Amino acid sequence: MGDVDSPAYVPGHGLLKGRTAVITAAAGAGIGGATARRFLEEGARVLISDAHTRRLKEYEGELAGEFDGVDALPCDVTDERQVQALFDMAVRVHGRLDIVVNNAGLGGTSTLVDMADEQWSKVLDVTLGGTFRCVRAALRAFREGGSGGVIVNNASVVGWRAQAGQAHYAAAKAGVMALTRSAAIEAAEYGVRVNAVSPSLAMHPHLVKVTTPELLAELTAREAFGRYAEPWEIANVIVFLASGYSSYLTGEVVSVSSQHP
Repeated sequence: MGDVDSPAYVPGHGLLKGRTAVITAAAGAGIGGATARRFLEEGARVLISDAHTRRLKEYEGELAGEFDGVDALPCDVTDERQVQALFDMAVRVHGRLDIVVNNAGLGGTSTLVDMADEQWSKVLDVTLGGTFRCVRAALRAFREGGSGGVIVNNASVVGWRAQAGQAHYAAAKAGVMALTRSAAIEAAEYGVRVNAVSPSLAMHPHLVKVTTPELLAELTAREAFGRYAEPWEIANVIVFLASGYSSYLTGEVVSVSSQHP
């Protein structure tokens, strides 16, 4: 098994120039924040959202200090009214919507035998239900806009493989995969592509807070490169799926990990 250093950061190439994107769960840390930055580097305008208002405002300010075309709106993806307000703002501010990245998700660790209904329901409502609400809102906006669009959902390798203590999260992410495939068939009528990324271990500060060092070491050791992914490495794949380079790709779940089953 390798133990490879993280590669050099890849500069932007204008792959999303002139496009407008909505990105959920993009308050700075992790894949959502990295995706917002990568999209801006590739020439897109972005509307970022997150349920954490303070962190969202801080990250909006950070990005706005470096790029033009950044807006933010707090959004709890379990609230349909907030989801609709997010998509309404994207069209109102930018006049169009081209790309939607559904990154919002909620994890947790609990054995199934001790899991409370509330734990199960909360993870499913944020991770799967939130993705459903945003996909629905995006498809409605794309149908009305009449010029196609792209949706990229964030799944997980846990949706394919078994992991103790992750029954609720695994079920939700497997649901995101199935939702992606079904939505892609329906969305083709509107010229819309729907795909998903399936990361394994992408390191960020919040993950360290909720995961034991022993589990992080075990998960890292499973990877072929012997290291975790940088969030921007996942974001690079999302850029590909959002760009014209994947114009004939829809209904796919792309593993960004060596742990595809």
